[in-house]
Amino acid sequence: MAGARLSYLGDSIRLVYAENTGAFLSLGAELPAGLRTALFSFGTAVLLAGCLFAIARHRSLTWSVVGLTLVVAGGLSNLADRVARGFVVDFLNVGIGPVRTGIFNVADMAILGGIALTVLGPWLGTRILDLSGSNRRAHADSDWT
Repeated sequence: MAGARLSYLGDSIRLVYAENTGAFLSLGAELPAGLRTALFSFGTAVLLAGCLFAIARHRSLTWSVVGLTLVVAGGLSNLADRVARGFVVDFLNVGIGPVRTGIFNVADMAILGGIALTVLGPWLGTRILDLSGSNRRAHADSDWT
């Protein structure tokens, strides 16, 4: 499959198989194997645990929480690839003419979109949903039981 390339929408989207031993856009791929494993497997797991802790502490669904959830989803996907295969499979390349991105995957899009929502969340408005319990019914016959 290596080397095969499919092109769509006038070559603005390319599907190209790539095995990425580094981080986003192959950053760190040239590091020694042990250091790569420590950074991109164990380091990622610790970072994701921190994100999950931050999500669990929120009492309302905000844009920042949605962002952190996307970061966790994309990070877990890439981590699963890395643990199972030793690398992450990247396959998307977009651009117009000579101006092109590096090769990336859907998990990378979730991570970057999540980071954007997390950073911009405070400016995007109010809570999406209140999870504090103040709006829950006091009776035992609630929808959640």
